[in-house]
This record gives sequence, structure tokens and C-alpha cells, in this order.
Amino acid sequence: MSATFDLELVSPEKLLLSRPVEMAIIPAAEGEMGVLPGMAPMIVALKGGVIRVQEKGAVTERLFVMGGFAEITPTRVTVLADEATPVAELSRAEAAGRVREAEAAYDSAASATPEEREAAMDRLLALREMAQAAEAA
Repeated sequence: MSATFDLELVSPEKLLLSRPVEMAIIPAAEGEMGVLPGMAPMIVALKGGVIRVQEKGAVTERLFVMGGFAEITPTRVTVLADEATPVAELSRAEAAGRVREAEAAYDSAASATPEEREAAMDRLLALREMAQAAEAA
């Protein structure tokens, strides 16, 4: 039997996943990060993207997160997502509409503070990731 760790994915609405897994690939702010049992403890910021759960060498589950944080310990990973949805449940039309809204918000933030403009860009990039995930589903 392969080594596992407990993966828990929580959004403000509900607990989406809580079970032992062999590996998870998370969209860390610095880039994709593979998480395995026995990892050094850390807390990482997440960007919008897909968490892929792997078991027996294959992806068994894909969940889209809009951002958040992940706490990693040698035996557990807890993901606190701002928003999370199984990729299979993403709507192409809804994702496209949200991208259009985010593009308009970014365009209207031209005179905003750099922090507000950066937040608008982060949201736009996350929603574009959502649209790509919905297309691939």
C-alpha cells in the first residue's frame, strides 16, 4: 500500500473533500506544487486553478479553487479555498460571463490604486483559469 496523507478541502459553503490521498497538485501562488506524504510544514497562498488529486498514478479528482491558502504538514493538507467547485460541475457559460464581468471591472480600475488594480487582475486571471477548466471538462 502506498503512503498517503489526509487531504481536506474546505470552502465557505461546505467541506468538499476529506480523505486520504497519495498526492495532490495544488495551484500555489508561486506555481503548481506537488504535495506528497512527509512534506515539510508550510503555509502557501493559492491562486485560481485546479487541484488535482492523484491515486495509483492517475488523477482521480479535479477541483477548481478561486484562491485561498493551504496548510501543509507531513500527514495532512488543509486547503481553505475562497471558492471551490468540482471541475465536472463548472458551467462554460457561467465562467465566460464571469470572465467578461472581471474584464470590465479590470478596465474600470484603470484609475484605481495599484493594489486595487492588482486585485482586479488576480480575479480576472483566476476566472480565466476557471473558463479553461470548464472548457476542458
